[in-house]
Amino acid sequence: MKATGIVRRIDDLGRVVIPKEIRRTMRIREGDPLEIFTDNDGEVIFKKYSPIGELASFASQYADVLYKVGGCPVLICDRDSVVTAAGIPKKEVLERRVTPMLEDLMERRAVYSRGSNPGESLLFPVEGIDRAALAAAAIISAGDVCGAVVYLSDGQEKASETETKLVTAAANFLGKQMEE
Repeated sequence: MKATGIVRRIDDLGRVVIPKEIRRTMRIREGDPLEIFTDNDGEVIFKKYSPIGELASFASQYADVLYKVGGCPVLICDRDSVVTAAGIPKKEVLERRVTPMLEDLMERRAVYSRGSNPGESLLFPVEGIDRAALAAAAIISAGDVCGAVVYLSDGQEKASETETKLVTAAANFLGKQMEE
């Protein structure tokens, strides 16, 4: 754990303010759920809650199937980072942050299909990885954006309708699974 040197008091309602610098660095937005952990040393730890993280093994199996059916590498992300991958070395992408481009796609609750809009820039979904998306769809559960399903390009210039529909179906399915 890393000390920040910031000290905050708890108010009479039991609240504590997380400083803006930490919220920005950790990408904590207003309304984001946080898990609270305690340990034997008396420490209280706040961790961003990821509903997709709860489905990680299930999402991993789904990504494997999606890769086998579509033949393109697959990423399943929560709002902040890659949760699982198939068709690409997991060490390369797991827990890496998503790019602002993918965050924007999720916030717009959009579906991306490479080559469908002339002049549209490529979508690079993961920071530090120079692989563009072929198709991507936001995962929405109970009206909230939870993440995205992404097909990575293997040299294709344009996504087919099938690839776009596969990521959309996967995103919708994972969203429904989180509601149950």
